[in-house]
Amino acid sequence: MKKVLVLGGTGFLGRHVCEQLNRLGIRATVPTRRMVHGRSVQMLPLVDVIEADVHDAAQLSRLLPGHDAVINLIAILHGNRQRFQQVHVAFPTRLAQAMQSSGVHRLVHVSALGASEQGPSLYQASKAAGEAVLQAAGLALTVLRPSVIFGAEDRFLNLFAKLQGMFPVVPLAGASSRFQPVWVGDVAQAVVCCVQQPPTIGQTYECTGPEVFTLADLVRLAGRLSGHPRPVIGLPVALGYFQALAMELMPGEPLMSTDNLRSMEVDNIASPGAPNLADLGITAQALEPVAATYLVGCGRADPLLDVRQQASRR
Repeated sequence: MKKVLVLGGTGFLGRHVCEQLNRLGIRATVPTRRMVHGRSVQMLPLVDVIEADVHDAAQLSRLLPGHDAVINLIAILHGNRQRFQQVHVAFPTRLAQAMQSSGVHRLVHVSALGASEQGPSLYQASKAAGEAVLQAAGLALTVLRPSVIFGAEDRFLNLFAKLQGMFPVVPLAGASSRFQPVWVGDVAQAVVCCVQQPPTIGQTYECTGPEVFTLADLVRLAGRLSGHPRPVIGLPVALGYFQALAMELMPGEPLMSTDNLRSMEVDNIASPGAPNLADLGITAQALEPVAATYLVGCGRADPLLDVRQQASRR
């Protein structure tokens, strides 16, 4: 494997994937609609950031030749039915068509734990539909399904910590929903491992951490580690839905949406017997020791530095 096209390479997970590819001596091409967004990976010597709109079929097709594989990390968490369809289904469809035409067949696609066409949320259903499109395309496909991802720049634990620095109590919808959070460095390692290993073709791997938490547990942990714990009050279903709806209607990206709340009707935890990180030779990091490195005090260096420890396990 010499050269990989990384779609979504400037995002939270994408930056970690690019860093690991760089360490392994694998060149990565990272398209972005605005070059300013590529600053986070431009300093990596083996990463080529180029200005391109991958949602344009012609531009996407021009990007593919010369690459040995594609990594697709493009996704959204919030949106309406049309937007989820555009990003999670229509884009994979265009990607599959472009790959078939170009002769580049190797694809590692990051989906989501709980993806199901019968799932209660638009997010879950659209993720499953996107997987189905790629499965039917005859590509050399590996699918990764991570649980909620944590890390130094996450919008998950950091958000909970900030909220507790601002408010005396935390009213919380979906407080009893269960998650199995996974460190961003472990997911990035799984992506890079899969793109290098042909035996992973045709497989779907669940990416989860070693521990299960309720959402309330995670909020309390974020408050404790950041130094301002607050009481967490679980909201009844109806009131929780109202809270999510109010957040959804606020300007900007919502903290929570009604679709997020519907996702939480299904526990976001590993399926018994499903292929997982251990099958890729990865020992998942526990949440608290990693979270403590960026939630305590004013924040510290990104724990991506610990990837060297991960690499030594191979």
